[in-house]
Amino acid sequence: MSRRAPTQFPFGFLTDDRGASADPVLVEIVQGSLASVEMEVETAIARTSRSPMIRDAHDFRAGIHDRLLRKLTGRSYSALVHPVARDFPIAEMREGDVFFHNDVYRSEGGIGHLPDLCVTVPVFSDGAVVAFVQAFGHHDDIGGAVPGSMPSNATSVFEEGLMVPPIRLWDAGVPNRAALAIMTRNSRMPESLAADLDAECSACLMGARRLGELFDRYGVAAVEACFDAIIDRTTTTYRREILSQIPVGSWTWEDYAEHDGVDEPRLHAQRITLTRTAPDDPDGERLVLDFDGTSPQARGPINHCGDHSDGVFLKKWLAPILRNLAESPERMAELDVNEGVVPLIEMRFPEPGTLLTPVFPAPTNARTFVILRLLGVLAGVVAKAVDGRMPADQETIRYTGVYGLDRDGRPYLMREVLGGGSGGRYYADGEDTIHVVPDSRNLPTEFTEARFPFRVESLSLAVDSGGAGEHRGGLGYEKHVRMLEDAHFMSIADRSILACWGVRGGLAGAPFEVTIDPGGPRERTVDALADAEPVRAGEVIRIRTTGGGGWGDPLDRDPGAVVRDVRWRKVSPEAALASYGVVLTGSLEADDLAHDPDATTRHRDDLRAARPADAPFFDRGPGYARLSGGTPHPDLDRL
Repeated sequence: MSRRAPTQFPFGFLTDDRGASADPVLVEIVQGSLASVEMEVETAIARTSRSPMIRDAHDFRAGIHDRLLRKLTGRSYSALVHPVARDFPIAEMREGDVFFHNDVYRSEGGIGHLPDLCVTVPVFSDGAVVAFVQAFGHHDDIGGAVPGSMPSNATSVFEEGLMVPPIRLWDAGVPNRAALAIMTRNSRMPESLAADLDAECSACLMGARRLGELFDRYGVAAVEACFDAIIDRTTTTYRREILSQIPVGSWTWEDYAEHDGVDEPRLHAQRITLTRTAPDDPDGERLVLDFDGTSPQARGPINHCGDHSDGVFLKKWLAPILRNLAESPERMAELDVNEGVVPLIEMRFPEPGTLLTPVFPAPTNARTFVILRLLGVLAGVVAKAVDGRMPADQETIRYTGVYGLDRDGRPYLMREVLGGGSGGRYYADGEDTIHVVPDSRNLPTEFTEARFPFRVESLSLAVDSGGAGEHRGGLGYEKHVRMLEDAHFMSIADRSILACWGVRGGLAGAPFEVTIDPGGPRERTVDALADAEPVRAGEVIRIRTTGGGGWGDPLDRDPGAVVRDVRWRKVSPEAALASYGVVLTGSLEADDLAHDPDATTRHRDDLRAARPADAPFFDRGPGYARLSGGTPHPDLDRL
C-alpha cells in the first residue's frame, strides 16, 4: 500500500503572482548573482579546508534557499534547510548564527549518512531572515566502528559515528566550543575535521553577507519576486519541454543492490511505477513515482531515509535524469534543477520498513547503493515509456582507501571516490571515468604519494569495461597502488556482481573489481564491501571501476569507430570481434590497423543469426542470473 509522505513545509510562493511582475532584466541579474555566490562559497571551502575528501576530491556541495526553504540554485543537488527551520523558529534566528546537523533520521531526507556534515547560515535584510546559505560534504571521520565512519557490516546507526541533530553551532557569531570539542573528540582525524568545519562555517557566513548585499541593493520585495520567477520558470520549462516527451500512461521497472554487507549477496529490489498523468487530471499534469514493491529494509547499511517532507530531497535528486529528454544535449545542459521541479513530481512510498523507508536505528552509511540505483531505475522506467531514448546505466559511486601507520608511526587515512563510465546514449558514447558527485575528482597522484605511504604505479582506462553498443558505454578506471608499509584496504562499493545495464540492444558494462597482489603469490579478490583487508608492504592493489552500459545493437556500430577504439586501447581486438563483429586487419604495432568490410558483414550476419529471437530490452550481464537462481532477466525487462 503506497502513501504520501507528509511535510510541514508545503510548496508555495512568496508573491501573489508567482513572480510574473518581476523585472525580467533583474531576474537575470539575481539568477546570475545566486550562481556566483554559490560558486564563491564552494571555492572558499576548497581553498581553506584540510581533508583530502573535501579539499582535493571536492565531495561537497553548496546551495542557496529562500525563506520558504526552496532551493534556488540549480547547478547541483544540496541538502535541506527543513530540519533547521523545524527545530529553530526562523523569527528567533540572529545574524552570525550557524546551524549544524548530520543526523540522518532528523534531516528530513536531506542527509544520507553520518559523514555528511551540513552547516546552514541564515541571510538577513533589515533584521529579518530572507534566505539561507548551506554547505554539506563527506568528511573523513566522524567516529564509529571503523576509520572513515562507514562500517560495511553495521546493523545499527549507532555503529556509524556521532549523530548530531540540528544545533546552533555558532550563536550570533560566537562558536560553540563545547559542541566543536565533542565532535572533534569523536573523530580519528580531529585536526582535519576542525579545519573543515571552520572552512564551511566561514564560507557560508561569507556567502550570507554577499547575498545580503543583493537584498540591500534591490530591496526584499524585488528580489523575492525574482525568486518566484526563477522557480516558476523552471516548472513551466520542465512541463513544456520534458513532461511533453512522455506519453500518458504507466510503466514499471526495477533494479537491485547486490549485497548489504551483512547477509549473503541477493537481489535488493528498488522498484518504480511511473505514471504520467493527463493535462486534465484533477491533481494536475505530473509524474507519479510509486515505490511500492521496493524490498524490505536491509540488515546492513544500504538503507536510505527517503520518505520525509513529501520526498522533496529525492524529487530534486532524481530530476536531473529527466533532462535527458530535452531536445538536444546542448539544451539539456541549460536546464537547472531547482525547487521548480517539485510540483511536477508526486512520490508515493511504501509503508515503513523498506530500503527507502527504514525504521530507526537501521544503518545507512552505504545508502548510495539505493539512491544512486534509483537514478538508474528512473532512467530505465522512462526508457520503457520513450522507446529507449534515455542513456544506459551509469557508474555508481564507491569509496576506496587505505589506512594504517606511516613511516613515522603516525596514523593516516586515505579515502578516494573513484569514478567510472557513464552509459551510452542514443546520440553518443558514454563518458569515461566520470564522477556522479558533480565537480568531484580522483585524488592527485603527486599529493597522495607525498602524504601517504604508497606509490601510484599506474592510472589508466580499464580496457573493455564499457558495455558494447551502437553507442558504447564509457570506461572505468584501472588504478595500481603499491603499498610501502603494511596497511588495511577498505571499500564501500556496489556493482561488483550486477553490472551497469545496457538498453535497446546494448550490453552491460564490466563490474567493479579489486585484486590485491595481482600475479603474485598471494593474489586475491577483495569483496566490494570491506573494512580492513590486510595488505603487506610491497603488494599492489589493483582497482577496476565500473563501465557504463551500452546503447543500441553493437553490431550496428560503425566499424571505423571500433577500429578507432582498438587503436585508442578502449576496446581489445578480441572484443572487437566477439562483441562488435568487426574483423580487424593489420596491427597496432605496425600502425596499420583497419578492418575487412566484407568479412565484417559476414561475421555480423552470423552473430545475428545465432541470437535468441526474444532478447529483452535491457541487458544486465551474467551477474543477475547468479543472484536470481539462474533466471537470465526479470519479466519487467521486456517492453
